[in-house]
Amino acid sequence: MSIDSVFVHKMWNDNELSKMVKGGVPFPMLSDAGGRVGTAYGIYDPDAGVETRGRFIIDPDGIIQGFEVLTPPVGRNIAESLRQVQAFQLVRESKGTQATPSGWKPGKTTLKPGPDLVGKVWEVWKTSMAFDD
Repeated sequence: MSIDSVFVHKMWNDNELSKMVKGGVPFPMLSDAGGRVGTAYGIYDPDAGVETRGRFIIDPDGIIQGFEVLTPPVGRNIAESLRQVQAFQLVRESKGTQATPSGWKPGKTTLKPGPDLVGKVWEVWKTSMAFDD
């Protein structure tokens, strides 16, 4: 979602995104003309008429679980955004019985929160995650 019109989104998808993402973006791009949504999330600058780049991960209950706000010169990492969505989904589905360590990816070992984990996070992370991509 951005303050750009749906026509700008179409041009962006057809001329840029479709070359970066096979088939283009697999979800609808929304227009926040006037910045109402950006204002609600604190990223709209009404004086300049622009929004700062923000990414908000909102769960099915409408609760913000994660967010990132970047100034325009800094690009975003869509792979990291997708990884975080997958991590939040896994934690939600497990009803909190699993946690994802730094750098966790789908299929990798999760952490089991509890007293037995205290002081052993590094050990579990090192043996199950260590520096593999």
